[in-house]
Amino acid sequence: MEKAYMIGTGIANLAAGIYLIRDGGWTGDQITMYGLEKHGANDGAAVTDYEQEYGNQRLSNNQGFLAKGGRMLNEETYENLWDILRSVPSLDNPGQSVTDDILNFDHAHPTHDVARLMDKKNGIRNNGGADDYYHMQFNNKDRFLLSKLMTMPESKEAKLNDISIEEWFADSPHIFTTNFWYMWETTFAFKKESSAMELRRYMNRMILEFSRINTLEGVTRTPYNQFESIILPMRKYLEDQGVIFINNRKITAFNFKDTPLRDDIIVTGLEYEDVESGETGKIMVDENDLVFDINGAITDSSSMGDLNTPVKENMEYAPSAALWKQATEHFYNLGNPDKFFNDRAQSEWMSFTVTTSNHYLVNEISRITQQEPGNALNTWVDSNNLLSIVVHHQPHFHAQKENETVFWGYFMFPRKNGDYVDKPVIEMTGKEMLQELLGHLAEVDRAADNISEHEQEIMDSVINVIPVYMPYASALFNQRAIGDRPDVVPKNSKNLAFVSQFAEMPFDMVFTEQYSIRAAQKAVYHFMGIPESQMTPVHHYEKDPKVLLKATKTMFR
Repeated sequence: MEKAYMIGTGIANLAAGIYLIRDGGWTGDQITMYGLEKHGANDGAAVTDYEQEYGNQRLSNNQGFLAKGGRMLNEETYENLWDILRSVPSLDNPGQSVTDDILNFDHAHPTHDVARLMDKKNGIRNNGGADDYYHMQFNNKDRFLLSKLMTMPESKEAKLNDISIEEWFADSPHIFTTNFWYMWETTFAFKKESSAMELRRYMNRMILEFSRINTLEGVTRTPYNQFESIILPMRKYLEDQGVIFINNRKITAFNFKDTPLRDDIIVTGLEYEDVESGETGKIMVDENDLVFDINGAITDSSSMGDLNTPVKENMEYAPSAALWKQATEHFYNLGNPDKFFNDRAQSEWMSFTVTTSNHYLVNEISRITQQEPGNALNTWVDSNNLLSIVVHHQPHFHAQKENETVFWGYFMFPRKNGDYVDKPVIEMTGKEMLQELLGHLAEVDRAADNISEHEQEIMDSVINVIPVYMPYASALFNQRAIGDRPDVVPKNSKNLAFVSQFAEMPFDMVFTEQYSIRAAQKAVYHFMGIPESQMTPVHHYEKDPKVLLKATKTMFR
């Protein structure tokens, strides 16, 4: 009986398992999944759960919840996500699928952000003036360069090899002072140093969102955090099908068959380490078995702190990328992991999750930003380290008590000092990060009874604030060239596929569940002999005249 070995238990391999069962006719007992942790980039759990996982330290305060970050969904362009989740039963609503769960919730709680950008001068930038974030604030040079980038044919993408966004706009650095850039940068986690190639892909794939990025109306949100709303149902479905999950096992090396001229890629074994016991061993892989590797995880080597403890930076090279790198030592056409995992300056950022024992702070944020929880992604454009917060619909966790609230925020530049706490963000405790946020909230609070008058009341309500440093959070946007990412199924690979944000597919965009799931479908269909023409169709809104007209109007407003 053929077997499939899945390295990593992120959404890509969960999807690959479902595709093998649903479309490949496999049974669950043919599939084994090896993971170092259960959450990956789709976060959401009690802090105590994270303490148990690989690479995380024990905390002096382990109360509350943690969401390392968030990934926005999109109804129109996440075609593979909705397709795969229609096959996964809801855990909360028997008889419904996970797709039903999410879309029903989102349609009942549509996003409409009215405080997307803020600064000290204007408060909320929606005052109808020149700084109003309804206006993109482009000049003609910005428009020309952005249009030139977007309309570049895919066949010419190599012209963008190793070109940063900053280099592409070298003749018009003005764009980095525009509302467009502040919104785009913090919605999708781009930096000036990021790849112009990826910006080009986003501008095409997400052109539908260009005309409504100021309100985030295109954002589709899950009822709870994405781990509980998406990952847990997928894992439960696969477990019910008989899929075997083995935790705390790090795959450290591939063994390959030594073929003539080294033309064929055939995995014959997987070396591993049990990260709890230190035991090492080897899994024998038959030539007819399949191996699916998540060759890069953006939450690898994260570091956690707590309310009174700063993070201690984890300097470990990402384990997922280390395995990929070992494969590149055997074959020349498997990409270049160092491009993504050896330059933390391009990819690092930092988040913090706040858990409080009452609703006072979230109510104050709602008052200041003029919107209810569930609508907000608020960015302080004049903050030294580019601070944003996300306040989800409450509760955000099933286990959250009625009196508790949870929200998270992030700093794009963790090496820079705070505006109100005079030290680099990466050195701040959770309490200091919250104080930094309160300073910015106070600056835009126009009420006589300013939030700054209530700092002690707020601090008394805090259960915990968990800072998390993520060295590779934006690694998938690092400057790259054609060939730096391996094909999903590399040339001459007989049984190895890469399914991650660091595998190459045309047109689609990384930092999305869509990309991971589509890579999984592409790999499974290849090995099952299912024609690619039967893959889930994707939309091409960049060719829709109505969408392009709206985008053009937006560019000139």
